[in-house]
Amino acid sequence: MLDRSSTPLNALLRRRRPGHSLEAPFYTSPEIFAADIEAIFERTWVFVGVEPDVPEPGDALTVDIGANAILIVRDDDMAVRAFHNVCRHRGARLVHDEKTTVGNLVCRYHSWTYNLDGDLIHAEHMGGDFDPKCHGLKPVHVRSLEGLIFICLADEPPEDFAEMERAMAPYIAPHHLRDTKIAFQSDLIEEGNWKLVMENNRECYHCGANHPELTVPLFAHGFGFAPEELDEAERAEADRYAALVRSSHAEWEAAGIPSRMQEHLDDRISGFRTERLPLDGDGESHTMDTKAACRLPLGPFSSAKMGGLHFWTQPNSWHHFMGDHVVTFSAIPLSAGQTRVRTTWLVHKDAVEGVDYDLANLIEVWTATNAQDAELVGFCQKGAQSRAYEPGPYSPHTEMLVEKFCRWYIQRMSEHFDVARAAA
Repeated sequence: MLDRSSTPLNALLRRRRPGHSLEAPFYTSPEIFAADIEAIFERTWVFVGVEPDVPEPGDALTVDIGANAILIVRDDDMAVRAFHNVCRHRGARLVHDEKTTVGNLVCRYHSWTYNLDGDLIHAEHMGGDFDPKCHGLKPVHVRSLEGLIFICLADEPPEDFAEMERAMAPYIAPHHLRDTKIAFQSDLIEEGNWKLVMENNRECYHCGANHPELTVPLFAHGFGFAPEELDEAERAEADRYAALVRSSHAEWEAAGIPSRMQEHLDDRISGFRTERLPLDGDGESHTMDTKAACRLPLGPFSSAKMGGLHFWTQPNSWHHFMGDHVVTFSAIPLSAGQTRVRTTWLVHKDAVEGVDYDLANLIEVWTATNAQDAELVGFCQKGAQSRAYEPGPYSPHTEMLVEKFCRWYIQRMSEHFDVARAAA
């Protein structure tokens, strides 16, 4: 465990002011970044990809979590497995490509060879006393939630993943994620701390002024507003939206499609939130004309107007499931001031680009939104480095979920480093 006796982390955790953003070192300190990796990313369930990232036996995906190199493979029985991407001989990295296809896993250094179950099956010149059974790849805990792949680096991972899975599987299953393919995948390096990336995602206070594309399919009142500030026309629109949510939920759930909100962002280690919300306009998908981007639906839906199911997980993901496509997002911290955001667009596995979907139309809304968010996160990162920065108050109407993220983060860090919170 990292020694915190000579750092301000303990004091910062104890004096965190509820309802306000975090103090600057949480966003700028390399030492606190290392503590984040230790307490958060090496202890919780982290979203790293989707099963269509490794669709066939031998397909492999690599991801780095801090200094930890992880390898995710599809084995010959079609199971998804995860291992430390480290040869058991002298520690060389086994797979160097982000995505590849292998027969066996062969270390380039001395040709130690492992099968897709992680067993060492070939190691020359090791002598008669050498037991290959003692030198298999070190496994990493891996779970697939209806096709969403999560890993945990802890020896004993949080058990409450099962609770999230029981709650969420009925919501996600109708979209048949395992029967999709990746239409497009992009990586964006945001110049900001991973917590700023997540805080930005957990509110839409900024959406009206910054996301003209996103606010075409999404209602302005979907993620909070101050009722006392609405004029008569705005109040009528808010009332119309609330009525549409109620009627849509009733209709979808009557058809066997779970839709109502479930929220456990700050009361579980494996925190999550979900709700299926109606879309504006024609209400079919996250596109500029709000119509479906792909001609082939993902499931046996009775209508193209299935809204958008959002699913957020702590610490690092958010997802949108529509009737015609899915968009997944992962935020992987790279340094105190950089975060990799990976966005993956998925369509029905039989869909043909240029026939069943137009790629530019499919990715337009979130490509623009991601770039806008990256710029905003960069602004905040630069601001946190200024001597003028101090924690500002959250809006109780539109940033309540940001507060829940920060509360979850402070709780995880405090528990890991055994910090007693000061009385508020």
